Amino acid sequence: MTQPPPAPDGDDPFAEIGDPLLAVVDKRRGLLAVAGAHEYDEAKTVGVFHVTDLARRRWLLGSQHPVHAMAFHPTRPLLAVGTGEYDGGYHFEGELLLVHLETGTVLSLIEHDLGRQVLGLEWLNDQDLRVLMAPSDDWKDPKAHVEGHTAVVRRADWTAVQAKSLTGPDLAGPRVPTPRPDHREAARQTVARLTSRRTARHHTSRAHR
Repeated sequence: MTQPPPAPDGDDPFAEIGDPLLAVVDKRRGLLAVAGAHEYDEAKTVGVFHVTDLARRRWLLGSQHPVHAMAFHPTRPLLAVGTGEYDGGYHFEGELLLVHLETGTVLSLIEHDLGRQVLGLEWLNDQDLRVLMAPSDDWKDPKAHVEGHTAVVRRADWTAVQAKSLTGPDLAGPRVPTPRPDHREAARQTVARLTSRRTARHHTSRAHR
């Protein structure tokens, strides 16, 4: 993850995201995370923005796999990001990323080299993160593309969690349906609303100079 310089006044802070496909808001901190795709690609870019006043980009993350889920921690300055994809022949690969919002540090938490395709994330409280995943592979599994597993991972202090520290037992859980909802329209509306607000304030500011 890199921290680019602040965008000049009037520039579109969302330009480097591409087409917004997923957006989540942390109202308590005034933050917005947006996953976007560039032309002929999938959602592999995540930007974190301050939106308390004018939208200002804070962090920019490039993911190895498409992003399917994001969730801000309820009390800690953390963002969980779930990514992954089917390799076209056997495995569902991906990562569970933990972004430290104060430093920009990004940790990949799953121990296995191929990881898991993470399709959903929800913080149940300060310690428990519910993770929805595709199966590890589709070998003799005709429902592998419509079902998966859900696990609740508990850590006393998520700010102290280390990379590659989630093992198979941590991610074990019951078989459940795994819908793939399309969030792009809601994401586009969120970004368009903030862009419109920024443009209006920019024009007002210039008019009073």
